[in-house]
Amino acid sequence: MHKIESARRKPGVAIEDIAAGKTATGPEPAAGPIRGEALIFWDPKVPGKKLDAIDTDQITPAADCVSESLETLDERWKAGSFRYLMPDFRQRVHAGQNFVIAGDRFAIGSSREMSPAGLKGVGEEAGHELVVVCGNNMGDIFRRNAFNLGLHVVQSPEAVADARDGDRFAFDPETRALTNETSGKFYTPVPLSPKEEEIRSTGGIFAVGRREFRESVGRSPEIIWPDPEQARGMTTTEQIVWAHRVDRDAAVRPGATLKVFADLLPASDGTAPFAIHTFNRITGGNAIYPRQAAIANDHFVFTGKDADERQTSIGREFARRHDIGKPRYADPGDGIFHFYFPEQGLVLPGMFIPGADSHSRAYGAYGAVGFGVGSTTLGFGWATGAIYFTLARQRRVAFRGKLQPWVSGKDIVLELLRRWGPKQSSGMSVEFVDAEKQLPIAYRNTISNMMAEAEALNGIFAQDEITDAWYRDKGLELPYPRVSPGRDANYEIDESLELSEITPMIAKPFSPGNSFPASEVARERLGFDKALIGSCTNGSYGDLLQAALVLRAARERGFAKVEREFTVFPGSGGVGRQIEAGDPRLGGESIAEVFRSAGGQIRQSWCGPCFGQGPDALNRGQRAITSFNRNWQNRMGLGGEGYLASPAVVASSALIGYMAGPEELGLVWEAERFGV
Repeated sequence: MHKIESARRKPGVAIEDIAAGKTATGPEPAAGPIRGEALIFWDPKVPGKKLDAIDTDQITPAADCVSESLETLDERWKAGSFRYLMPDFRQRVHAGQNFVIAGDRFAIGSSREMSPAGLKGVGEEAGHELVVVCGNNMGDIFRRNAFNLGLHVVQSPEAVADARDGDRFAFDPETRALTNETSGKFYTPVPLSPKEEEIRSTGGIFAVGRREFRESVGRSPEIIWPDPEQARGMTTTEQIVWAHRVDRDAAVRPGATLKVFADLLPASDGTAPFAIHTFNRITGGNAIYPRQAAIANDHFVFTGKDADERQTSIGREFARRHDIGKPRYADPGDGIFHFYFPEQGLVLPGMFIPGADSHSRAYGAYGAVGFGVGSTTLGFGWATGAIYFTLARQRRVAFRGKLQPWVSGKDIVLELLRRWGPKQSSGMSVEFVDAEKQLPIAYRNTISNMMAEAEALNGIFAQDEITDAWYRDKGLELPYPRVSPGRDANYEIDESLELSEITPMIAKPFSPGNSFPASEVARERLGFDKALIGSCTNGSYGDLLQAALVLRAARERGFAKVEREFTVFPGSGGVGRQIEAGDPRLGGESIAEVFRSAGGQIRQSWCGPCFGQGPDALNRGQRAITSFNRNWQNRMGLGGEGYLASPAVVASSALIGYMAGPEELGLVWEAERFGV
């Protein structure tokens, strides 16, 4: 049976040397309510409506998500707060507009804890406490990050609807009561779970970590799986959480916040510095080796900027000091961590994996509970071996029917997001059922990965024959028993998606759910400047093979060279090496040869162009069709427009010069030839 490693103390450190945390009952009582004026984000397209779906890319643009040293972590974060969405945000907060009012789905998206930390810092530098008041379905990662850091966040759709410019508000930090003093209305916010309230009211994650650190060092993690009768009423996610509970008596039910052992705690070069800061604040920095830690340098590594190199060096020095080597430390070019860590056997079915990147949901493709967390949650996990986790409501989607020609995982998830609409999954945990056992791991990775864009807590495919075959091909043994949903498992929403109805899709700006059949988009003859394939969503060997098959078949019909700039980013260095070897499905040519012969370029494995970094990012006025996962405003570069599609559609578009699927090239589907 697989065991999670206990804490390893540094040489010469005895358990008696580790200070016992204080059993604090809470911070000093607040001097009184926080008061201030409303700062409202209005929807520019709908007069009188508050702006919905403000994502963390808009709160803290990617170029400002840089930490040049542990001493100046938040300087760039504060300066970048709402840089483009509200350029005078900092001045307005300093002038006393410290109640930020926004609509539903506030702070969706990335795990970047720079956002709540930057907002909190903007208020503090002017002597104000910031209060964020928003409507329904706040981004789950941002919400947890805010509690960890002590940023006040209040969900009150009624208060948002009533708010007007110039209104003065009061917020009581002790009771969380909210008052619009101008209108005289009182509001009771959406309640927190008891553990969330405890974290919020007793000093945040640093204080909680210091209180729990010593006990955690002496604790041996136990993973105990439910017996068949116990598992009968649980989903796959619930069984994995049940097995990893620290408190064996804790009830596993939606809305409960539990302390849960983690099998792996991965970060990127962008999220590692704040996690390191958290680990040091909790442990003192030299008492133990960080637990279950992994760092991949995949976000800011090929920009050529000195500031980005200084950020990367923080994680590099941390890994050196704590003996974190390969495969748990990935050098620039080794790979995007959602591809690299599964390749290395660090992601396995049944695991519980909080990752400091929103697309850690990708691990659900492998039968693990993967989800995004902020850097402070990760640093807390490195210190204690566990994290606090609030279980979401459960939802199931069964994929039924036969896949249609040219349809892949990207098309499936774009259609699913289109059908879910503006509310998306409402923060639920999603279980996927591949009823016909026809979706390869590459397709599952795309679907699970993009549960970040679906605003789900996680998305998981229970381990099955396809999972087993993928690991068997890699010679990897599986440590945990196979987990599948109990026959009486309860799903709040139980739905099906008929795959025979799905055709190749293209998502237009500025939402992955703004998707349309590629055949319809083709009639618009939409031109573009760049065609980009790769990212953590579609950078596997199978993804790149799909594109190469289209290019090679189109060559036979006279489409020899791409009409637009065409660039490929393998998901890992290993994939990059694989595509240089010949493949019989390409008549012995390699994928790389097919790309280059068509005029394509192959880059290092990294995330940069997906979030607007490096030389391949979009410039103002440019348009790209990509296999990436997000096409939000300014996501791929300030003033650029991103369209999302599968590798096959991106490849065909690059050849024909406008956005279209392979049928537009006259290619006729042959399952034996084009199926991957």
